[in-house]
Amino acid sequence: MDEESLLAANAAYYRAFSARDLAAMETIWAEDGVTCVHPGWPVALIGRAPVIGSYCDIFRNPSQEAIRTEEEQAAIDGVDGRVFCVEQVGGGLLLASNWFRFIDGTWRLLHHQASPIAAPPQKRKEQPKEPKPSFH
Repeated sequence: MDEESLLAANAAYYRAFSARDLAAMETIWAEDGVTCVHPGWPVALIGRAPVIGSYCDIFRNPSQEAIRTEEEQAAIDGVDGRVFCVEQVGGGLLLASNWFRFIDGTWRLLHHQASPIAAPPQKRKEQPKEPKPSFH
């Protein structure tokens, strides 16, 4: 239950997506309490059947491009782990959050959400040491 195994679970999700491997995708997702918000979809998906069904639909789309990820950042709190990353899809950039739970010795995905971002993120090594003022 460490950061390395959490990041490996996250990588397995993206491998399954890129390979259009529904069986692998079903293994990655938890059995209960799952939710998903796909970019551009008009509804949040709640429950395993709608979430897995959405991947069936996505995988049938011949124009669906593979996803590359970068800037993965992991956060673990007890049995919950979250991975935040930038997805590159067809020239566009999405900010994704993947929430996993450690269940029966393995990280299982509970929630995936990806949203478009307006500009490429700065690499961590390029970020200024002092944060800029914020209005939030």
